[in-house]
Amino acid sequence: MTTENLDTLREFAAELAWHAGRLTLCYFQTGVIPDMKADQTPVTIADRESERLMRRMIEERYPHHSILGEEEGESRPGASHRWILDPIDGTKSFVQGVPLYAVLVGLERDGEAVAGAVHFPALGDFLTAARGRGCQWNGRQARVSQVDELSRALLLSSDAESMAPYGREAAYRRLASSVRMVRTWGDAYGYSLVATGRADVMLDPVMSVWDCAALLPVVTEAGGTFTDWRGTATIHAGEAIGTNGLLLEQVLGTLND
Repeated sequence: MTTENLDTLREFAAELAWHAGRLTLCYFQTGVIPDMKADQTPVTIADRESERLMRRMIEERYPHHSILGEEEGESRPGASHRWILDPIDGTKSFVQGVPLYAVLVGLERDGEAVAGAVHFPALGDFLTAARGRGCQWNGRQARVSQVDELSRALLLSSDAESMAPYGREAAYRRLASSVRMVRTWGDAYGYSLVATGRADVMLDPVMSVWDCAALLPVVTEAGGTFTDWRGTATIHAGEAIGTNGLLLEQVLGTLND
């Protein structure tokens, strides 16, 4: 695939995330009542409608591509291109009326995450990236921080209390005690803060592929790393760590001590 085509796909990912994000705002802070899925996570009409909108747009533009969405599963598995959709990342925030939720659109080509768009519609924040093309944040180049010592780092997680059920509490506590500051500006928002230099490390003990697909290209094209807890760059590990790159080895060393 040519670079020009990859740019076109990145632009389309941004178009998907933009329109889906605008749709979610129709329901944001309106008292929408969620349903509970089998895994006891919430889902709303905004999740369902925004995913359906993106699916329709992809079907019209790229009818031979595969689509994997959090709410409606996968179509045409095995296609060379797979769009991976999280219509609302941070549904709990959305339901609470908190603006730290995102629409995530990732693109896999031949099994590798190559482009992504991250839209925070209630904040007016937008990030896009494609392999070799950098990461754009609201129209300007996004870059990770230059912090190179854990003692000066800002560490984020979606929920510190989620570490224990996955056997990560001791490792997390070691890391948290090594940094300057810890906050829970979580979900995709935390990884966007790493990509834009406003935080230095973000980690989660459990992540789905639709949580990760847009974030790997965004963080890495901003100069950082997006890996599993062993340092492998992947969206399929079921866990994630985002760093500014300079801190990766220190983070891994502390977690795996």
